[in-house]
Amino acid sequence: MHQPTEHKHLSPREIAEFFQRSGKFVLTFTGYSGSGYEDEEAMLDIAEQVLNQFDPADTLINIGATADGIGAVYLLAKQEGFATTGIVSSQALLSGASLSPCVDDVFYVEDDTWGGCLPESNDLSPTSTVMVAVSHAMIGIGGSVVARDELLAAREAGKPVHFFAADMNHQRAIDNAKRAGAPMPNDFGGAAASVQLNAAAD
Repeated sequence: MHQPTEHKHLSPREIAEFFQRSGKFVLTFTGYSGSGYEDEEAMLDIAEQVLNQFDPADTLINIGATADGIGAVYLLAKQEGFATTGIVSSQALLSGASLSPCVDDVFYVEDDTWGGCLPESNDLSPTSTVMVAVSHAMIGIGGSVVARDELLAAREAGKPVHFFAADMNHQRAIDNAKRAGAPMPNDFGGAAASVQLNAAAD
């Protein structure tokens, strides 16, 4: 089985230099991770339509390194001949999160959070800062708070952003709410759907 090259001790600047040296257009996909998708096949259909607009010879497909949720796009990208990368918080190392077997290079960013904006701040976490910085364009297919914050930051930076609405896995969301003692969800569209992400995406 393929084992990704894991870059565990690079600084954000060194990570950015890796992407610059590749000379490739970095297309980043974001969306649900552990929450999964209610209709994964529909999500993959959207991803395939997007991938078909790009040339594997000059495009890197970048996601969040793990296999869950949007990470399923890695297999599709590899099948179509794309090189793949993943950027993920150092929290993934601490938690023992499983990496996708279809990612070529994984970059861990030293971070006390999993991403998104820092608590009580509009500033991005270290992981999300790197994710947005190295991306030339970002595609969101559903997504919760981290995806929302990264897509908004990319748009504010003038980068092309396109968002496709998609529900998280309903049963997982219900089970997670029960475990947390939280109210049962009545909206499965995710935080990223709550803002007009496509307004300045052309």
